[in-house]
Amino acid sequence: MDKSIGFLGPKGTFSHEAVEAYKAEHNKSYDLKEYSSINDVLSALKNDQVDEAIVPIENSLEGAINVTLDVLAKEEDLFIVDEFIIPVNLNLVVKPGTQAENISVIMSHPQPLGQCRNFLNARFPEAVQLEENSTSKAAQRVVDGDGTCAAVTSNIAAKIYGLEVLERNVQDVENNHTRFVIVSKSISAPTGFDKTSIVFSTDNRPGSLYRILDIFSLWDINMSRIESRPSKNALGQYIFFIDIDGHINNQDVFDALTMVKRKTSFYKFIGSYPAFTGKI
Repeated sequence: MDKSIGFLGPKGTFSHEAVEAYKAEHNKSYDLKEYSSINDVLSALKNDQVDEAIVPIENSLEGAINVTLDVLAKEEDLFIVDEFIIPVNLNLVVKPGTQAENISVIMSHPQPLGQCRNFLNARFPEAVQLEENSTSKAAQRVVDGDGTCAAVTSNIAAKIYGLEVLERNVQDVENNHTRFVIVSKSISAPTGFDKTSIVFSTDNRPGSLYRILDIFSLWDINMSRIESRPSKNALGQYIFFIDIDGHINNQDVFDALTMVKRKTSFYKFIGSYPAFTGKI
C-alpha cells in the first residue's frame, strides 16, 4: 500500500509541483492528499491522517515561510526527514483571449506576489493585487471570473485549468527557488551527506547567542543557516532556527547538540536528513 503525503492544495500549486517532482526524482509512489493551508497539512500529519507531509520552508527571494517554522517549533513529534528544492517559474495566466489592457485584478498567494512585485507594478500599475490561499486557488478564480482577472501561478496550474500564459517567468529575479521539507513522525537514518535542524532560545543576556554559536565552531561543525522568529511569549524574545552539516548520529554533532541543549532555555531537535544534492 502506498504511503500518503499531504500537500498545500488544490492541485496546481507549487507544493503540488514539488511533490510530483520529488516523487519522480526518488522513484516514490504516494497517495496524494491536498489541504487548504500549511497548518492543515501539518495537522493532518500530527493526527495520523497522512504518513508524511511536504511543506515549503524558505524561498530564495522572500525568505522563510514563517507558518512552517512556527509549527515545527511547537509540535513535539514532527521531524524533517528530507528536503527538496525546485525552481519557481512564475507565469501570468488569463482566460484564453484576454488582453493585457483588460486586466484589472491580479491574484496569487502572498509569496509569489512578493516575488514579482516589481514586474506587476511596472507592467500593470492600475491593477489591484489580491492575495489568495494558494496559486491554484487564484487560477480557479480566473476561470470563474469575467475575463478581467489574471493570476500569478505555475505552469501546472495553467494546464490543469485550461488557462493561457500571457507572460512567462515574471519573477523579479531569475534565481528564484523554494526549499520544501518532507516531514514525518520518524527520523531519517544517516546517509553520509546529511544536515540537521534545531530550534532554541537563550536567556536575554549579553553574549548568550554567541556562546551557543561558538559551540559549533569548537566542534568544527559548519552552520549553513540561521533564522530568528518571535517567541510569542514577550516582546524582544526570539527563538532561533539553525541548520548545521551532519547527522545527529555523528558523535561530534551529537556532542555539540548536547552542549547546546544544556546552555539554552528552550531546545528542540527538528530532524537529521539527507541534504539536497540536485542542481540549483
